[in-house]
Amino acid sequence: MKRNVGKTDRVIRIVLGLVIIVLGYLNNSWWGAIGLIPLLTAFVGFCPLYVPFKINTEKSAAE
Repeated sequence: MKRNVGKTDRVIRIVLGLVIIVLGYLNNSWWGAIGLIPLLTAFVGFCPLYVPFKINTEKSAAE
């Protein structure tokens, strides 16, 4: 797995994931578990949904 999630993308995913988890907790809903997906992709640095669309927000070493 080559990283395809950049720094800004990671920060957005972490914030979004935490917001979803908190909202799920406050609403007593299992939907808060969905917030784990953006957190996981942020910490791993790889998003499988980016692969088929050839999206890469990670800056390469050459840039």
